[in-house]
Parts: sequence; C-alpha cells; structure tokens
Amino acid sequence: MIKLIAVEPKEGLELLLRFSDGASGVFDFSRFVEADTEMTAPLRDPAFFARHFIELGALAWPNGLDFSAGSLYQRLQDAGKLQHGIKAA
Repeated sequence: MIKLIAVEPKEGLELLLRFSDGASGVFDFSRFVEADTEMTAPLRDPAFFARHFIELGALAWPNGLDFSAGSLYQRLQDAGKLQHGIKAA
C-alpha cells in the first residue's frame, strides 16, 4: 500500500508529494479550491492551506478534509507527473 511520507509547499496551491515507494510529484490543488465545496473552500486561505499534515499516510487538513495517498498517486500518474527515483523539483 502506497503511503505519503513527506509534503513540501511549492508555488500557490501546489505541494510536492513524496510517496513510500520513492515516487514523487507536484500536485496542484487549485481544481479542488475552484470546486468551492464546504470542505475545500478553506484551502483558499494560504494560512489554512499551509496547515496540511500527514495522517496515517494520507494528506489532511484540520477541517477533516483528506486525500488518500493512493488517489493522489493515481492522479499524478494519470497526468504524467509522477517521477520514480528522481528528485522532483
């Protein structure tokens, strides 16, 4: 099972995600913020967005919003943005 092991802030609503298998990629969360749901609207605030953390291998925020490592991994892979064994910039 893939787990998230590290998260680093990038530009705007982007985070560099590092996974337990050594893969990494930059994920842009702007699509979720644009959806403007009750759970994603708080991400518009840069201070709140910066409060991300890893919980049980998933990416989470204090309001209960979370993304499984598997779903983030698959989205990055499908978009051609997942890198294996290379340090993502």
